[in-house]
Amino acid sequence: MKKVIMGNHALSYGAMLARTQVIAAYPITPQTQVVELLSEMCADGTLNAKFIKVESEHSAMAACIGASIAGARTFTATSSQGLALMHEMLHWAAGGRLPIVMGNINRAMAPGWTIWTDQNDSLSQRDTGWLQFYCSSNQEVLDTVLQAYKISETISIPSMVVLDAFALSHTYEVVDIPDQALVDEYLPKFKPYATVTPDDPRAFDGLTGPEHYMELRYKLQKDMEKVPALFEETGRQYEKIFGRRLSAVEPYLCDDAEIVLVTSGTAGYTARVAVEEMRKKGLKVGNLRIKMFRPFPFEDCRRILAKTPKIAVLDRNISYGHHGIFSQELKSALYGTGNQAVFAFIAGLGGRDITADSFREMIETVSRTDRPTEDILWIGVKR
Repeated sequence: MKKVIMGNHALSYGAMLARTQVIAAYPITPQTQVVELLSEMCADGTLNAKFIKVESEHSAMAACIGASIAGARTFTATSSQGLALMHEMLHWAAGGRLPIVMGNINRAMAPGWTIWTDQNDSLSQRDTGWLQFYCSSNQEVLDTVLQAYKISETISIPSMVVLDAFALSHTYEVVDIPDQALVDEYLPKFKPYATVTPDDPRAFDGLTGPEHYMELRYKLQKDMEKVPALFEETGRQYEKIFGRRLSAVEPYLCDDAEIVLVTSGTAGYTARVAVEEMRKKGLKVGNLRIKMFRPFPFEDCRRILAKTPKIAVLDRNISYGHHGIFSQELKSALYGTGNQAVFAFIAGLGGRDITADSFREMIETVSRTDRPTEDILWIGVKR
C-alpha cells in the first residue's frame, strides 16, 4: 500500500509493522506525532501493544528497559532535551544488551530555546553504546525501523533511528507501506535469550566488580564491530523481499570525483542537486551520504574515498572546542590511508536552511585551494 505520510508517521508505521509489544512515551515537539499515532493504533486495535504514558523521557526509557528485560519488543521516540534527559538510561539499555529501538527527531539543544533541527542531540549520545542510523527520506525511515529491529535483536544492541526535525519529520512523501505478512517473514517474533521469569531465574544488571566489567565492555565493542557486515546482510535480505536496498553509506557519482561532499540526513539529497549542476559545468563532484554513524563505517569510507583528493564534510552539528562531529570521525577513519585534504564545513545549526547554494559555496571554496585555510569553514553564518 502506498500512502502519503509525514516522516513522524513513517516511524509509527514502522513500529506497527514490527509488531512492537510495548511503547513508552512522553510527548516533545517535534516528536509528538510519532507516539500520538501509535496511541491511536493501540486504542483502536490496529496494534496489539501496551502503551505506557509516563511522566518524563527518563521514565519512558526506564519502562522500555523493564519491558525488554521481560521479553517484549519495545519502542519509544524523543527529541533534544528529552533525549538528554534519557542519557543515564541509554547506558543501562546498551550495557544491558537490550534490543530497544528508538526514533529520535533531531532538534537543536537549548538554550536558546528552539524546536528547529540540528544533530547535536543524537551525536552527544554517540558514546552510550547505541547504534545510530540517519535517514534522508520517509521511505527510508520506515524501512530502517524494521532493519533496526532485525539488527538489534540479532546482536543485542539498541538502535536509534534519526531524522531531521520538520525537514523530514513534518514533510509528507509517498511511502510504500509493506504487507504485514512480508514484514513477518523478514522480522520474526522476538525471542530473547533470557527474560525475567520465575521458571528460569536470572540476575540482570547487577553490581559488577573490576574482575568482570572490562570484559563486558570488550564484548560490546567486539559485537559493535560485527554490525557493518550484519547491516549489509540484513539490507540484502530486505532488498530480496521488498525491492529496496538498505546500505550503511550511499555514494553518488564518487568513482571519478575530484571533490566529494560527505553528508548525512536530508542534506544528503540536497547535495545531489549541486553535484549534478557542477557536473554539467565540467567539475567532477560526488556525494557520499553516511547513514550508519554508529558503528562508524570505516571500511566503506576508506574504500569509496581512497582516490579522492579533496573531501568536503558538511556537519549540522558542532563539538564545541573541536570541529563538526562527522568531520572528526571521517578524519579518524582516513588517517594514515592517503593524502586527502578534508575540509570541515558547518551549516544549518538550529534549523537554518541548507540549500543547493550552500553546497555550491562549499564546492567553490574547496576548488580554490589544495588545503583548508581554516579548521572550521562556516556556511551561512552572519559574522
